[in-house]
Amino acid sequence: MKRVKEIIKILSKEIPDSKIALRFSNPLELLIATILSAQCTDVKVNQVTKDLFNKYRSAKDYAEANLAELEEDIRPTGFYRNKAKSVQKCCQELVARFGGRVPNTLEELVTLPGVGRKTANVLLGNAFGIPGIVVDTHVHRVSQRIGLTKNDDPAKIEFDLMEIVAKEGWTHFSNLLIWHGRMTCTAKKPLCEQCPIRKWCDYWSQLLRK
Repeated sequence: MKRVKEIIKILSKEIPDSKIALRFSNPLELLIATILSAQCTDVKVNQVTKDLFNKYRSAKDYAEANLAELEEDIRPTGFYRNKAKSVQKCCQELVARFGGRVPNTLEELVTLPGVGRKTANVLLGNAFGIPGIVVDTHVHRVSQRIGLTKNDDPAKIEFDLMEIVAKEGWTHFSNLLIWHGRMTCTAKKPLCEQCPIRKWCDYWSQLLRK
């Protein structure tokens, strides 16, 4: 699809460092950071995980942690009670079923507590180098505005994008849309006038017709 190729080309030039904003050094750290990032900024998550990752080094550490203490450790990320339970249950499953290692297939990842397709694809693409389309709030919004999908269900959006983006570019494309959604195609007021891909955007075309 010519439009998608042009969008990727332009955004790649506009956002040369489009890698994931969460800081991590192994798949377990990215898994924990992604769970904590729900309803929280990546900046705040990175502040919290700086100490968290020094304190908890393995899935076993999280699995056997005092839950109240873990809650306090992640409190600044919000919804800390639910997140602490999710992290602990997930790590208990990792220990029980995978020897404490994070699996590298979508099918296995989505069987873990607190891990859906979005989190699984974040891990596959950014920790394991296996292409995946990540449909977070930014990708959801931007892909609809551009006109790359008419669906509202994240799984359906994921499959729509998989059809029009070359497989080897799935992770890169997701990261580009996430950054574009943060910087330009924002939720409340998209900065259309300064958008480098407005020529390829349905939302901009509709604005011009008004």
